[in-house]
Amino acid sequence: MAKSTEEPSAPAHKITHCIFDMDGLLINTETLYTEITSEILARFGKTYDFELKAKVMGRRELESAQIIVKESGADMTPEEYLHERHLLQLERFPHCKPLPGVMRLIKHLKENNIPIAVATSSFKKNFDLKSQNNQDLFSLFDVIVCGDDPAIHKGKPNPDIFYVARDRLAERFGHQNIQNENCLVFEDSPIGVQAGVNASMPVLWVPDENIARLYPNLEGPALKIDSLEEFDPAFFGLPPW
Repeated sequence: MAKSTEEPSAPAHKITHCIFDMDGLLINTETLYTEITSEILARFGKTYDFELKAKVMGRRELESAQIIVKESGADMTPEEYLHERHLLQLERFPHCKPLPGVMRLIKHLKENNIPIAVATSSFKKNFDLKSQNNQDLFSLFDVIVCGDDPAIHKGKPNPDIFYVARDRLAERFGHQNIQNENCLVFEDSPIGVQAGVNASMPVLWVPDENIARLYPNLEGPALKIDSLEEFDPAFFGLPPW
């Protein structure tokens, strides 16, 4: 039976470290991804709906491209799609912005000495585009792990990226015994939630309302909220506001 998130109970283990996805959670790039892909597919008379989007959110770029081209039926190769997408990303990604509640939360965790990491499926070249005008946000993170990091053998829903982020935080702070249950994962995509669950880490799910409607009974997250503006650190044993 799917797990209900309507009446959640606080996690049994104290949260000591936080690991964040990026696109659609920290910054508004999922909206840009949707606009860009919709424009590309429209040239072939195809549409990009949220059902298809939900299947590719959180995946590495080539895997996402393969799914989009195959399921949309667009007359192009995944490589051609990625080339066109990258040209549009070069133009738009530098203008992305933090989502509501993000700066307040990250500053709060930083000020209270909670180790924080980004674990994004985005490759380093795209991370650099997205972060270049958002250094007031990303400079606060202790660790950044991108999807093309050589230490990651398999992308989400496999847990590799969260294990790498955990281990890098351990190295950074000399924390030898970080337990998975003490690492809180923040995710917006269903596949990212699955990756966090597969890592045996508690997961906070912050989905777009259109994605949430497709997964009304998603199993795994300890809690679901509509925006990081609603996040209550004390629920997870983190320093209160």
